[in-house]
Amino acid sequence: MNKKIGNIFKGDKVIWMVFFFLCMISIVEVFSASSGLTYKSHNYIGPIVYHAGMIVFGAVVAVITLNIPCRYFKLMTPFLLLVSAFTLLWVLVGGQTINGANRVISLFGFTFQPSEIAKGTIVLAVAQILSAMQRENGADKNAFKWILWITLPTCLLIGLENLSTAALLFAVVFLMMFIGLVPLRQLGKLAAIIIFLGVTAISMVMIVGHDTTAEDKQLTKVEQTDKAKKKKNPLEKMLHRADTWKGRILNFGKNDVSPQDYDLDKDAQVAHANISIVSSGILGKGPGKSTERDFLAQAFSDFIYAIIIEELGIIGAAFVAFLYIVLLYRCARIASRCENNFPAFLAMGLGLLLVIQAAFNMMVAVGLAPVTGQPLPLISKGGTSTIINCAYIGAILSVSRSAKKNNEKNEIGYEE
Repeated sequence: MNKKIGNIFKGDKVIWMVFFFLCMISIVEVFSASSGLTYKSHNYIGPIVYHAGMIVFGAVVAVITLNIPCRYFKLMTPFLLLVSAFTLLWVLVGGQTINGANRVISLFGFTFQPSEIAKGTIVLAVAQILSAMQRENGADKNAFKWILWITLPTCLLIGLENLSTAALLFAVVFLMMFIGLVPLRQLGKLAAIIIFLGVTAISMVMIVGHDTTAEDKQLTKVEQTDKAKKKKNPLEKMLHRADTWKGRILNFGKNDVSPQDYDLDKDAQVAHANISIVSSGILGKGPGKSTERDFLAQAFSDFIYAIIIEELGIIGAAFVAFLYIVLLYRCARIASRCENNFPAFLAMGLGLLLVIQAAFNMMVAVGLAPVTGQPLPLISKGGTSTIINCAYIGAILSVSRSAKKNNEKNEIGYEE
């Protein structure tokens, strides 16, 4: 019996434990945080059944992925790059709008986010480039050029509708290049350009965007609609989300805002997230006993960490953060045992992708970063994101299997 179970749950056992704990926390907290969904649908068990089903399906995807030998991931890269490019262009033209942005595609009754596929694809491609162009003293200087040729267009397509995801992906690629020993001179120049472009982009957002939190309070819904239709400027059309970005920047910069000044449409999530954290205590209120879940529109997604803090307290929140730290540590350990460069870079890239996104989400929930719309990996309610994140875990476990085999062979050879 134990042998049969071991044949299913292959790979790094610590990562399997982290994955199990994150999934269990997800089921409990999403069930608690979905009170708004259950109230609207009058179906009190439907949302959690759907989410639990997605996690089970994701676990099956992880098991399937971990049984794919690492060398086959390389063969998938060209195909995934074509799929990512096609779907990212498709979502810009014919995607469904969620929270003011075209982010999902509907196909045969199912919806998925192309950006989720694109993130893993870029990590896969960058790992392959870094491994193929490694030299004795580090990566070839041409690796930098090839990585940017693939990464920049993808980040641009993602960033038009989801700036935070594009920034997250680029940060992961930058760290992968640093780990892959890309010349520091090239990385230094890139960092300077990023800072310059970042300042320029923020300036354009502040110029083009409208402070809806201040202006639209005085307008009726009809007047707001007429105002939106009057935007004829091509720059404003291209940066149609500038209003949202500007509002998030301004809201993040506010200090000591009095309760009566909070806009119920614009600031409610941040306000109620803060209330949930302040009212939590060391041990929290207990699972299912959150009160702020009824006021947070994205309690089951973007702000689920605030609900975790409210219900499980500081100890529970620290435990969740610790799980992600353990995940990244184990990815580093797996990478250090790999004989080949490609699986090592792939494991580190996917680990960084999951953990940095988790850090983004947690920082937003506790008020250390502006609202970004990033879900908490493997915990937040989701469809595509849940399945794709499980596939990432499966890929990391696949690398751990090959690394373990190579390590055992080396030990046997040493003994002989």
